[in-house]
Amino acid sequence: MRHIISILMENESGALSRVAGLFSARGYNIESLTVAPTEDPTLSRMTLVTSGSDEIIEQITKQLNKLIDVVKVIDISESSHIERELMMVKVRAVDRAREEIIRLTDIFRGKIIDVTPVSYVIEVTGEKSKLDAFLQTLDRESIIEVVRSGTTGILRGDRGLHV
Repeated sequence: MRHIISILMENESGALSRVAGLFSARGYNIESLTVAPTEDPTLSRMTLVTSGSDEIIEQITKQLNKLIDVVKVIDISESSHIERELMMVKVRAVDRAREEIIRLTDIFRGKIIDVTPVSYVIEVTGEKSKLDAFLQTLDRESIIEVVRSGTTGILRGDRGLHV
């Protein structure tokens, strides 16, 4: 089962390395990873996506809580949450293909953020499945480059990850 784990940690050098080391040492895979500072400049929020049984996720959570830089860990996929991913796609856009790409971008509520005479860079945000679907609608030959941020998420309601 897919789990989204949010980690509040001290904003110190080597913290990311220790978390990644914990996963690699135990043979767990990280499907996506995002890290950024929070409203408190001394803390960062790491969001990682991994898969495993409830027992494996419980083991991961316990091991993460033992790390010295970690302040708090929650599995947000256990509760009502919102998740998003950002993707930028550079596509060849010439002649009649330009209009078709604009139409597809509108359908998926994306934005064209760069235009050249031969290409567009399109920004799409949403759940992983939406981004995958957008890529599937594009002509594979027209895709020059794809960059994805990885999943990030937040709990709904008044609960949150804070000290």
